[in-house]
Amino acid sequence: MAVNSPKPIAADLKPVAGVAIGYAEAGIKKPNRKDVLVLQVAPGATVAGVFTLNRFCAAPVQVAKAHLAAAQAGGKPIRALMVNTGNANAGTGEAGLAAANASCAALAGLLGCDAQQILPFSTGVILEQLPVDKIVAGLPQAVAGLQADNWYHAAEAIMTTDTQPKAASRSVNVAGHTVTLTGISKGAGMIKPNMATMLGFLAFDAKVAQPVLDVLVRQVADLSFNCITIDGDTSTNDSFMLIATGAGTLEVNSVDSPEYKALAAAVTELALFLAQAIVRDGEGATKFITVTVEDGKDVAECRKIAYSIGHSPLVKTAFFASDPNLGRILAAIGYAGVDDLDVSKLNLYLDDVWVAKDGGRNPDYKEEDGQRVMSQSEITVRVKLARGTAAATVYTCDLSHDYVTINADYRS
Repeated sequence: MAVNSPKPIAADLKPVAGVAIGYAEAGIKKPNRKDVLVLQVAPGATVAGVFTLNRFCAAPVQVAKAHLAAAQAGGKPIRALMVNTGNANAGTGEAGLAAANASCAALAGLLGCDAQQILPFSTGVILEQLPVDKIVAGLPQAVAGLQADNWYHAAEAIMTTDTQPKAASRSVNVAGHTVTLTGISKGAGMIKPNMATMLGFLAFDAKVAQPVLDVLVRQVADLSFNCITIDGDTSTNDSFMLIATGAGTLEVNSVDSPEYKALAAAVTELALFLAQAIVRDGEGATKFITVTVEDGKDVAECRKIAYSIGHSPLVKTAFFASDPNLGRILAAIGYAGVDDLDVSKLNLYLDDVWVAKDGGRNPDYKEEDGQRVMSQSEITVRVKLARGTAAATVYTCDLSHDYVTINADYRS
């Protein structure tokens, strides 16, 4: 059960003009489950993405990056995104690349476009060859079912160890234009993104110039999917994509325009919701934890300390047990790698409880107050460094017995 995160309601997910969605049950890993997804985009759409920085990046990541780069360099535009779950097609060498390319060619044949106009994505078990024949066999079903209001099914079709689909919609007014945004994400483990999350797809009906969308996707990822961690592992398949279909009336051609600022705020808000939904559904999670580091010299050092706290197994297990063994947080701050940190000026808070004052235990701190906060399902850790004006926030969860069980049994 995800932490304070109700399942999305299919009827609340708004169709985005210029996107059609189809899915199939191809039996990639298990029978009778949605495991192939196709998102077809309008001819005038622009697409931008960010991908994992893991050097062992999966074959579909390599192919998607190459196809996207070709489109952005003036080649034929992207016409569809294709996703499979049940197999990551990572650590599969040349055979994996051939399988990803074959899948693209098969879908391109059905849609009447070039293979280079397809972006492939995969998620699931690493180091196993992609059953490309099953995917190819399932694609006609997905294409035959293409329709605008399939977002809930899309969210289901990309799940692995997720306990529930992750999806949301927004409608916003930008300079007198109504913009509709809908997005989905997946992930529950192997989450410590570098430029993206496990998988995230967000579409909206504004027309956005390609260079502007390229800036927007990085800005949005940095403020959302790059601010979450479950277990500190960066996946081989991380991908986050923005699709601007151009089917609406808003047009954005400059990052310096007020329209861009308003659109960026709306896209970031929805992306952050989808990113937080991943943490709330962390494998075995019982608590959602916000870690904010303030008064730093720069954002980089604030984020480094926040991630050090969020990654620590000792900190995370203490939160699971509701044990106010808060010296573990100080230890994580100390080994974060900020070499000139003056810990004598540091202050630590749990929600409204002042735990550490000027680098030591606050004389007024009572352990029962710490226990009270740590027993909550949502907790905020706040660190004040007294070094400057920069700040950063990271979202994480606790580490429970179930995390080990889920990952021990993942391939069964």
